[in-house]
Amino acid sequence: MTVTQSDTVSRALEAIMTRYSGVLRTVGARYRLPSADLDELTQEVRVRLWGALSTNERIDAVSPSYLYRAATTAAIDIVRRRRSARGDSLDMVDDAEISARRAPPTPERDASLKELGERVEQALQSIVASRRPVVRMYLAGYGTAEIGELMGWTEAKARNLVYRGLADLRLRLRAMGIDGGGNT
Repeated sequence: MTVTQSDTVSRALEAIMTRYSGVLRTVGARYRLPSADLDELTQEVRVRLWGALSTNERIDAVSPSYLYRAATTAAIDIVRRRRSARGDSLDMVDDAEISARRAPPTPERDASLKELGERVEQALQSIVASRRPVVRMYLAGYGTAEIGELMGWTEAKARNLVYRGLADLRLRLRAMGIDGGGNT
């Protein structure tokens, strides 16, 4: 890599890190990282992007969800290192807020969640075929711009299909007696 290429990559990394600094703060808050660790998180993500993408064109194309996933894995690694240094158990490296709200697993709850998943899948299978894949991708965490890019469509077409597909899915779920709050 030449000095000019290195400077271009550095500028691209700085631009992405500045543009998505809110994503990094959100992930840091989610994992309750102190401000000193936010700097470490930023550096971890910067190194990961540089190592994985290595060219300014690829770095410039980073989506917020890609950066969010990179920041989340970096935050988990930071938490694990801190716990390992203190000798804490690594078994429960999880979002503390979600863990606090999570009901203890029971056979009835597990069966209920499995049944709910099957009913959502059944409802998803009943929507228009052209909307199914985009709704699945959206539910998996992809943004409409990413879906459009992956499917070879404009962002507007992907957004339209996602919104219509989600509306169809909500109607099917309500018809099955499942409301927006996840209650049956």
